[in-house]
Amino acid sequence: MAGQTPLPSRQDCVKVLLLLFASTLLPHGAFGQRVKVEPEVLSYPGQTVNLRCAFTDTTGIQLTMVTWIYEPKEGERMNIAVLHPTFGPNFPESPLKGRVTFMQDPTIVDSPSIQISDVRMTDEGKYICEFASYPSGHEQGATQLVMLTKPQNSASPLTVEAGPKSMVVARCESLNGRPAAQIRWVTTANGNASTSSKTGQDNTVSVTSEYRLAPSAGDNGKDISCVVSHRTQTTPESFQMKLKVLYAPQVTIVGYDNNWYVGRTNVLLTCQASGNPVPTTVLWKSMAGEMPDTVHIIDNQLKVLKVDEAVNTTFVCEVKNRVGVGRDQVTAYVRGTRLPEKGATTGSIIGAIIGVILIVAIIGTAIAMYRKHRAGKDGPPKHKPPPPEKKNNNTAVRPVAANNVPPAEERLLYNQHYSTQDAEPVTDLDAPNEDDEDNGGGEGARVHYHAPAPSGWDDPGNSEAPPFYERSGNEPREYRHGANVVGRGDSFVSPAMFV
Repeated sequence: MAGQTPLPSRQDCVKVLLLLFASTLLPHGAFGQRVKVEPEVLSYPGQTVNLRCAFTDTTGIQLTMVTWIYEPKEGERMNIAVLHPTFGPNFPESPLKGRVTFMQDPTIVDSPSIQISDVRMTDEGKYICEFASYPSGHEQGATQLVMLTKPQNSASPLTVEAGPKSMVVARCESLNGRPAAQIRWVTTANGNASTSSKTGQDNTVSVTSEYRLAPSAGDNGKDISCVVSHRTQTTPESFQMKLKVLYAPQVTIVGYDNNWYVGRTNVLLTCQASGNPVPTTVLWKSMAGEMPDTVHIIDNQLKVLKVDEAVNTTFVCEVKNRVGVGRDQVTAYVRGTRLPEKGATTGSIIGAIIGVILIVAIIGTAIAMYRKHRAGKDGPPKHKPPPPEKKNNNTAVRPVAANNVPPAEERLLYNQHYSTQDAEPVTDLDAPNEDDEDNGGGEGARVHYHAPAPSGWDDPGNSEAPPFYERSGNEPREYRHGANVVGRGDSFVSPAMFV
């Protein structure tokens, strides 16, 4: 739109900002780089301290004069040393006159370092090295002189009496230090700290910290530590203490079991007490008046030699220290008969029952394991017996039936292996065949045996050897129903076992 002033570009804005930034840094940055000083110097009272100063680049610059200016923390600044290239050094009136000198002789204007001897605490402050030059004008650098004094640290607990009012129970001090020390507390007590400081001679500072709480009997003996940190110490200094709280005796009577019966002997009551300071006096009393004749008192113990109606009263124990008196009491009730005892006897019975149960369980487990072992050892055979042999040209031939059906002996063993508890088939393997008896039972007679074999099985021929478990016709025959068959001679088959 006509008549409006165009807005400055982004590049113009950046240039303006850079110029402003450079103009701000130029008087300080440029001068500070050419006047070289130490920013801080530490010293103790009575020492000699060196304050160094140098003009690093005098190219195109003429130094006309150097002035050292002292600026204390409180008060006006003052000139303490002046150096002119032609007229030499000069030391105006100041608190440092006679103790300040230039370090080099002859003194060079571009390196006017000074030395202060017998440094005092009041010498702490800022020291400015200022050059008058042509054509740049005045340029300067400043050094802060920090005076150090190691403080005297200490701490101690205060002895107080227990009560509801808050009071100082511990105090910690760091005296005549420079700079001021820092103090903190470490404790489990439920209190709080207050700290104050005071300036002393030669600008030293004394710091005092107090720990306060409303002390109770439970606070007596608690740990409390004061930790002092100061610049002159490589590590903080710790003071470990224990609180000291005085309180009246706290008394408890122990030993009464509520089972004082007529005729019981040697029952004992003990008066236990704690206090600070340690209790010094223990006194037993009877609320009935005089102490019964059967009562015997030794220090804090009351012993009843024999219980009777006279001790059916209330016993009181009073304990004293210099803070106060504490007491406790117990009322004895005399019974006609003894109460049944509890505790240890019941526990013993329960323990015995548990022990018996464990023993029975162990024995039962051992028996079960033994039976299992015997069952595995005496049970039916794990392998099939060898088949009957057939004599033919000195070669054993195994009888083979149709359809690959196993011989009757193996069928019988098979049934015994998987049916150990079934009754054995009633088969007389030892008796000769009736047909053979009819034929005379001679050598040429054919021997038969019976077995629960399915139809289609062939009996062995005359040339075949009888089964190895076959008995002779002259041996007695026995018929047994059950797991064991007696009279099998040298049969290797183990008898079945009933579980």
